[in-house]
Amino acid sequence: MYLGHFSLREAPFSITPDTDFYYPHEGAQASLNMLLVALRSGEGFLKVVGELGCGKTVLCRQLLKTLQGEFVTAYIPNPDMGPDDLLLSLADELGVPIQHPVQRHQIMNGIGACLVNAARKGKRVVVCIDEAQAIPVRTVESLRLLSNLETEKRKLLQIVLLGQPDLDAKLDRPEIRQLLQRITFSEYLGPMHLDRVPVYLAHRLRTAALSDSVNTDLFTAEAAEAIAKASGGVPRLINVLAHKCLMLAYGEGSQEISAAHVLLAIADTPGLKQPGSWWARLRAAWLRRPGRLRNANGSLM
Repeated sequence: MYLGHFSLREAPFSITPDTDFYYPHEGAQASLNMLLVALRSGEGFLKVVGELGCGKTVLCRQLLKTLQGEFVTAYIPNPDMGPDDLLLSLADELGVPIQHPVQRHQIMNGIGACLVNAARKGKRVVVCIDEAQAIPVRTVESLRLLSNLETEKRKLLQIVLLGQPDLDAKLDRPEIRQLLQRITFSEYLGPMHLDRVPVYLAHRLRTAALSDSVNTDLFTAEAAEAIAKASGGVPRLINVLAHKCLMLAYGEGSQEISAAHVLLAIADTPGLKQPGSWWARLRAAWLRRPGRLRNANGSLM
């Protein structure tokens, strides 16, 4: 693996949502700020809709990390379950003891008692539901009932929904519009601005470095621009391309990521946007350069 070659302690471009690598680009930080302000203000229902691969899960985990010690938190990563299973999952996250045979009213009473106990201690309780677009319609009513748990002064449970754009379509269905009406703040999480990609690449390299002296300018300006344009600023695609580039550079013993490496990584990555005129210009410039990458039999790639 290339870690030793580039003086790294861990892979900098893993697609695993790791808060150590959280990068506060404009969209991500706006969403996080909204959530923090709204939760601290006592709002009951909040929503973040994000495009595929734009960092909803790492945003969710960064939120939970920030709220640690200030809130009692619960995290449900996969809400594709029936109403009773969702309640059981929440009870488990909150440490509510469950007696068997399980009965719905006992679960609700146990969750309610847990919330009241937290309120007496001056703690707010928030549950973050990731991939919320997967919540079955029949389960949405359980969320609405949970949102009814309140005192005269404030909500006992605050709920954050994070999902793909399908979530908006689901919430707009006539039979569950009561829940939509309870969502007080919403935010959209999209790709980062393309001019932020070079800084993002350097940030992740710095975070993964063995020491402060690591070279965070591994990617040439041309390479970073090519990654930005090919990925459209989607963090997951940036990570996939950057990881492949590091592997290519390591394979040839290079300490620099060039546009040539990016071209090969793009060609090896399905699902990218069709390249435009920038691709043709970049490829033509690369083909004119001496010392291009060669494959195993020595022919130019």
